[in-house]
Amino acid sequence: MIMSLIQQRRLSDTIVERLETMILEGALKPGERLPPERVLADQFGVSRPSLREGVQKLVAKGLLVSRQGGGNFVSEKLGSSFSDPLLTLMENSPEVHKDLLEFRHTLEADCAYYAALRATDLDRQHLQAAFDDLHACYSASPHSSEARAKESAADARFHMAIAEASHNMVLLHTMRGLLDTLKRNVATNIGGMYQLRDEARERLVNQHFELFTAIMENQPDEARRIAGEHISYVQEVLAHSLEAETRTARAERHRFLDEFAKGQSPLKK
Repeated sequence: MIMSLIQQRRLSDTIVERLETMILEGALKPGERLPPERVLADQFGVSRPSLREGVQKLVAKGLLVSRQGGGNFVSEKLGSSFSDPLLTLMENSPEVHKDLLEFRHTLEADCAYYAALRATDLDRQHLQAAFDDLHACYSASPHSSEARAKESAADARFHMAIAEASHNMVLLHTMRGLLDTLKRNVATNIGGMYQLRDEARERLVNQHFELFTAIMENQPDEARRIAGEHISYVQEVLAHSLEAETRTARAERHRFLDEFAKGQSPLKK
C-alpha cells in the first residue's frame, strides 16, 4: 500500500482560515479596518510575520485591501451583487421596486424568525443601537430629502442588524449584497408613503417597535409574522399609489384622443 505524505500546514493558512470565517460570519464587515497587526497577532497567538503572510494571501484573493500607511481593510466590494449601472436601471423601474418588496417579504421574515431564535447578548446590543438610531430619525421631519435619506439608511441598518443576528450566513450576505438597493428602495418608499397616507409613519414606527420587541423577547413566530405584515403594508400602500398613477395616465390618454378626434390637437396648445 502506498501511503501519501502528510503535509504540515503553514501557520499563515490557519490565519487565513480564521480571518475568512470572521468575514463570512459578518464579524468583519465590508469596508471595516482590521485591528492593528500587533493586536491581531496577540489575539491569534501568532508571530507578526506569520500574520502578515496570511493577510497578504487574503489581499491576493481580493478579500482584503492593504493601504499604504493606513492598515488593512475588508474589501468594500464584498457582497455587491449589483453593479452601479444596474442600480440606476432598477431605481427607474416600478416593476423592480415591486419585485424587491416581494423578495424582501420572504427574506426579512426568515431573518426575523432566526434572529429571535438565535440572537446572542452581543447581537441584542447591536440591534438596540440600530433601533435607537432609527427611532431618533422618527423625531425629525420627514419632508426633506436629507431627512428621508438619513431615515432610509437607519432603516437599512436596522434590518441588517436583524440579518446579522439570524446567524445564517446565506441570509446575511444576501441582505448585505442588497444593502445599496435596499437603502434606495426604502428612501423611495417612505417618501411616497408619507405623501399618500397621513398615518403611514406612525404605522411604520409601531411595526418596527413590535418587530424589535419580538426579537429581543425571543418570539420567532411573532417576529416572522410582524416582519411579513410590515412588508405587506408597504406593498399595499405602494400598490394603491401605482394604481392611481395608472388611472391618471389612462385618463390623460383618453383626453388626448378625445381632443384629437375633435380636431383640437393638444400639441398645439
